[in-house]
Amino acid sequence: MTETRAEIRLPTKELRDDLPFYTRTLKMRLDMIYPADNPEVAVLSGHGLRLRIEKGAREAPGTIRILTEDPGAFADGQRVLTAPNGTRVEIDELNPPLVLPRTEHAFVVRRLADQAPWVIGRAGMEYRDLIPNRLGGAMIASHIRVPDGPVPDMVHFHKVGFQLIFCVAGWVDVLYEDQGDVRRIHAGDCFIQPPGIRHRVLHSEGVQVVEIGVPADHVTEIDHEMTLPTPNLRPDREWDGQKFVHNVGATGAFRPFRIPGFEARDTTINQNTKGVASVMVARPTGEPAPWTVHDGDILFSFVMTGGMTLEGEGKDPYRLSPGDAFAIPPGMATRYSDATPDLQLLEVTLPGNPPTRVL
Repeated sequence: MTETRAEIRLPTKELRDDLPFYTRTLKMRLDMIYPADNPEVAVLSGHGLRLRIEKGAREAPGTIRILTEDPGAFADGQRVLTAPNGTRVEIDELNPPLVLPRTEHAFVVRRLADQAPWVIGRAGMEYRDLIPNRLGGAMIASHIRVPDGPVPDMVHFHKVGFQLIFCVAGWVDVLYEDQGDVRRIHAGDCFIQPPGIRHRVLHSEGVQVVEIGVPADHVTEIDHEMTLPTPNLRPDREWDGQKFVHNVGATGAFRPFRIPGFEARDTTINQNTKGVASVMVARPTGEPAPWTVHDGDILFSFVMTGGMTLEGEGKDPYRLSPGDAFAIPPGMATRYSDATPDLQLLEVTLPGNPPTRVL
């Protein structure tokens, strides 16, 4: 196999001024230098990076980011440095703690008829934003369509606090770390993807999903080393206290919901996240629903089938149809009225099962 290397070139005015900084302060290794009598080019490597520092090079000095598990022990604890050649060096956390922004509560309604654009995202998937303000960065809710056939996906994971994939149409095949062979979800089924679980989307037909992520801005990392499926089946494994959930909608039972006049199917996510979130599928019983107030934090709903009118305290009523979504802030009185018999609502709450008061 032919060996190939890549270098990033940086300029310098005087190479001898730069070498101590890159080798001693940044702890990089000198691999090559020439000419010997008056060096003008040096090649250094370290931290997964290969640099060519060249006298008179035309490039700008640029910025190098070095990520380490212990920034305080690197470069004497300095977090921002400037090399003699002008290159800026930033020292940062390799695995920074997950920051959950404080929720900026708002009453939000997003209707499919408003024709919000579908945006091409990762692996060719189409995304429609369901909560444009993202409640101040506290969550992201996306309506996703995946082109039919094989999906050009790689083994990856997400640095999140909570992530849900709920299938509203079609089907999709996915592989998950330590969860056996291919898993297929159909309309009405869902996955909870615990923080850090490796997975890969394989194939889909006519699929549409609603994906919830907390916080809104979170990192997706590719795992180039892991091959799925993994050899071990570990259904009880936990990632940051959460278990993987594959809930099959057809096996669920409907019971009284937090709102009178509705019943709901529990997806077991509240139990398997230890109360981080709950995911319910709610439908009307035929009795009128009263005005209610919830005392949770995030309450998001997506209309899967049927229709209803959403009434909010001090707001004009909204007639909702399939593909519409809404978020209700705590303390705000709302009522679900004029529901059609075929109405099905996907409701996601964080924390799970919020107290609800009937007015």
